[in-house]
Amino acid sequence: MAQFARQIKALDLSVTGYCRSTYLPGATPAEFSANVEANRAALRDAATLGARCFVMVVGGMVPGSRDLAGARNQVLDGLSMLMDAAREYGVPLALEPLHPMYAANRAVVNTLAQALDICETVDPDRSGLIGVAVDVYHCWWDPELASSIAAAGKADRILAYHVCDWLYDTQDMLLDRGMMGDGVIDLPSVRSRVEGAGYDGLVETEIFSAQHWWQREPDEVLSICAERLQTVC
Repeated sequence: MAQFARQIKALDLSVTGYCRSTYLPGATPAEFSANVEANRAALRDAATLGARCFVMVVGGMVPGSRDLAGARNQVLDGLSMLMDAAREYGVPLALEPLHPMYAANRAVVNTLAQALDICETVDPDRSGLIGVAVDVYHCWWDPELASSIAAAGKADRILAYHVCDWLYDTQDMLLDRGMMGDGVIDLPSVRSRVEGAGYDGLVETEIFSAQHWWQREPDEVLSICAERLQTVC
């Protein structure tokens, strides 16, 4: 990890976010504890790389379980336990709510409002050690999106902003994200709200597209990303 950090520094690059966390919920207390420890180790790596935040994709329910509330309680407990590590390493936790379609297997935190409630619970003093990552793919549909972005900004908790697009006829919920401008998300509106709420960081592009964009030449994809960021975002 130290070697990567030296290369990043030599190239004058920035690590906007270390992504992503180990899932928190565990089938047993020992498994839960191991998951928390894995995230502590990842926070140390994030600090070595100089990451601006550590993106928390918190995990879904334990396989075979139907205890959604229990999984959410484990997430709350795990985040509380990681606050000291965030303070020690100087890397804030960026809690990323995922679209509800992922509630079973990837994230039981599914709206910005829910994520902000968790932040207030584990960090009522608003220390700057925990906030949210706003990913348009996961939150564009939320009828409370505008008010949640405003609330996140008021609490100074927006740590990251991720863009892509939601295709009208998505074929794979994980690996069929659209290039910005090819789908249904009103990207300029969301960005305007995020920046109006005080976020002045970088805009990160995340396009998981196994059958389309990942099959094209990287230079071409980067060029299109750059153009779309300036014209449709």
